[in-house]
Amino acid sequence: MSQTKKIVELCGKTFVLIGTAHVSKESVDDVVRGIREEMPDCVAIELDEERLSSLDDENGWKDIDIVKVLKDGNGFLLLANLIMASFQRRMGAPSGTRPGDEMRAGIRTASEMGVPSVMVDRPIKTTLRRAWATAPAGSRMKLLAVLLSSAFDTNEVSTGEIEALKNSSEMDNMMGEVSEALPSVKKVLIDERDEYLAAKIWESVSGENGSRNKVVAVLGAGHLPGVERRLSEIAGGYSTDVSGLCSVPEKKRSARVAKWLVPALIVALIVSGFFIGGKKAGIDSIVKWFVCNGVLAGVGAVAALAHPLAILVSVVGAPFTSLCPFIGVGMLSGAAQAFFCKPKVADMEAVLDDVSSVRGFYKNRLLRVLLVFFLSSLGSSVGTFVAGSQFVVGITQAVSGLFS
Repeated sequence: MSQTKKIVELCGKTFVLIGTAHVSKESVDDVVRGIREEMPDCVAIELDEERLSSLDDENGWKDIDIVKVLKDGNGFLLLANLIMASFQRRMGAPSGTRPGDEMRAGIRTASEMGVPSVMVDRPIKTTLRRAWATAPAGSRMKLLAVLLSSAFDTNEVSTGEIEALKNSSEMDNMMGEVSEALPSVKKVLIDERDEYLAAKIWESVSGENGSRNKVVAVLGAGHLPGVERRLSEIAGGYSTDVSGLCSVPEKKRSARVAKWLVPALIVALIVSGFFIGGKKAGIDSIVKWFVCNGVLAGVGAVAALAHPLAILVSVVGAPFTSLCPFIGVGMLSGAAQAFFCKPKVADMEAVLDDVSSVRGFYKNRLLRVLLVFFLSSLGSSVGTFVAGSQFVVGITQAVSGLFS
């Protein structure tokens, strides 16, 4: 039997797992052939309803409301989605295969045979939000670095290398690298989804009063071992309730406190400057806060080649938003950039090409908004650290002077 096809018999039901490389012409053929040969009662597809809609509507990018995206706090999610979509499209280019072609083939073949198809993956937004929420700060930076490196990777991938991704040895090596570098992210992206996929695949043969006896599941090859193991656990009594994997974990109490603690500490340091160093020292602290935070946020906006008024919004807004846990300067500067340099239809159409290069980020108006959002936020964060450090040093020196 092929390494990319596993047949599992459990509790009188047959589960046929077909592993794919997502951007492989051979995988498309494997899926069509596998479904026709196995004659299943239903076909399970590694998609969620939103991604299914995006497959049907390839021009969906044109409808993006970038201001709403930033307002809802989804700037990172949009950037991650764009980068992953662009990366998959580039990988499929050598074989002329589009991302998701094997999923389309599975749905089409099931329809031709009069067999229902079921979407069994967790919503991508939930997965990305959980990955970001559960990752420590260091892992978040690694995740951003991985995304950006994949976005700007210009190395061509051969058809043979893509097909090799279906082999268990290749996938084991890749999963091992991910686990070592980003263990918390791997848990969300791989392990949790294995559990979710297995539960939904199991439920797919329980439909119609349990009359279904065989399901073909079309999955990324990396999920085959985990899904097979999970199905066996479910057969042994493991629950199929995966509701706990469908919500974004609440921030830990320490994180919620820290969100308020940093602004409170900054205000306390400024007020302390008045009491310890006098009126002049206190006013100097306020000036330092506005200069450090505003200027560095402005520098970030300038580095993104933002519109002059978006730069002004960054400079003026950063000292205030840094003291407010509910809004970041990136949202304001990004919204201003989108207002004064409104993305055009051509930008939406070219976004998956432009996201793969630094030049593209500056040329594409939609990507420029995300760049302004990110760099002005980064500048403001650095400014908060610099100003806070100066306050601590100044107060320490003032206290030492009182006792010298």
